[in-house]
Amino acid sequence: MTRRSRPAHARIASRFFHKYSDRRGLIARDKWQWAVLTVVLLGATMSALDVTIVNIALPTIKHEFGSTLAAVEWVAMAYMIVLALALPIVGRLADIFGRSLLYNIGFGVFIVGSALCGFAPGIVTLVVARALQAIGAALLQANSVALITQVFRSRELGRALGAQAAVQGTAMALGPFVGAMLITFAGWRFIFFVNVPIGIAGAVAAHYILPRHHRRRRDVKLDYLGSTLLTVGLMALVLAVNKAGSAGWASPLILSHLLLGVACIAAFVITERLVKHPTIDPSLFRRYTIAAGNITAFLAYYVLFAVLFLLPFYFEEVLDYSAARTGIMLTAVPLSMALLAPFAGRAADRLGSRKFLVGGSLLLALGSLSLVFAKSTTGSVPLVIEMLILGAGLGMFTPANNRATMAATPRDKLGMTGGFLNMMRSLGVILGIDISGMLFLAVSGAHSAAHGSGVGEDRQALALSSKPAFMDGLHVVMMTLVGVALLCAVFSYFRKNDAEKESPTVHIEPMGA
Repeated sequence: MTRRSRPAHARIASRFFHKYSDRRGLIARDKWQWAVLTVVLLGATMSALDVTIVNIALPTIKHEFGSTLAAVEWVAMAYMIVLALALPIVGRLADIFGRSLLYNIGFGVFIVGSALCGFAPGIVTLVVARALQAIGAALLQANSVALITQVFRSRELGRALGAQAAVQGTAMALGPFVGAMLITFAGWRFIFFVNVPIGIAGAVAAHYILPRHHRRRRDVKLDYLGSTLLTVGLMALVLAVNKAGSAGWASPLILSHLLLGVACIAAFVITERLVKHPTIDPSLFRRYTIAAGNITAFLAYYVLFAVLFLLPFYFEEVLDYSAARTGIMLTAVPLSMALLAPFAGRAADRLGSRKFLVGGSLLLALGSLSLVFAKSTTGSVPLVIEMLILGAGLGMFTPANNRATMAATPRDKLGMTGGFLNMMRSLGVILGIDISGMLFLAVSGAHSAAHGSGVGEDRQALALSSKPAFMDGLHVVMMTLVGVALLCAVFSYFRKNDAEKESPTVHIEPMGA
């Protein structure tokens, strides 16, 4: 094909590649690396935003479809559970078929899932579409950290992962606010429709900018048995925790879920030690940096999202703030994260990760401890300061943790580690909300019962109807979160300080060149 006969888009792409690549088209320059980061951030932001953006629309969806509360809750739960379960499997597929290829597919699946959510005629269709959307989100999230690690040198890796942590964490925290604006001015369906044009733009950019996907590794097979055991086991455990608050831990349904979950996870661990190509290579977790990185990611996100779950109720039910004021107050958390994370990541490149891991964990503990002393008369300024501390804690912790964990991973298993790391964060979000919610309801309900009020009422209504009962529940939950954050600090303290020599330059080829 002659130069003149080539399609216009191919000529434009070639000029772009020539500008940002060296003449061999192998070693990426700095501008190319940041172009890759921009594309990755776009996909990671969309997938993270949809974890929390839909929650504020649930009452509206319930009213429009005439559904029960139990049914409409699955609009949010289906997304979070499928996302968490799919992440490690998708990460392994990326190592086999290519990260860029699966990232592109992720955009496509997410676009289709979002459109189906927007057009959903009923609650069942919406839940199924949300599950499909979550698979697309998993394809994006599992590969985001791996792609960044693939194209950045170690001396810049913390800076890039800091930007990714800031954007992704901010998107999750801003979800309710963005959702409220879309519902107010456009309707709840636009929470999903807005993803379509953004996703199309991201898919086009990913096709031309991301590194060329490698050929399928035919010597590596997918571990179907291990993937199935992991999926079933985690789903059973998550459902048990989610439903235990209403059904009771001693109910046959919860006990059967727990038994199934433990049995499947135990079988999964045994299977991974025996198969030649495991979904999660057990040898990775013999490295303390990788094992502790996943544990602490779970703990840190457990703390923050448990706080973010309870604070809106505290603001509106106890302090009598309006929904608008509550939304403005909560922006302190993502604002603090967004401002600090890039600088923390950059500093971790020079000074090593451990200082920021421990420091971030201690800030999470400090922010949770300050809320132990919150009262029904606490002013806005102290609360904003406390939320800034919490946001700074996660903003300091996340880029350093991602950097240390991914830098310790062999390059042929970046997708595996990245998928598992994102899964642990997602599980932290889910279980942080579920367990803290159960504990809050138990303590506040016991307080009301002890004072002879609300006998026979719904526990949630009981907890929200009495300010003293609410504050008792809030204080106990915050004390447990202080303990979780301190445990995170302990695990972080014993990690290796990784301000080490730079890794070799990564060779990449642009897709579509």
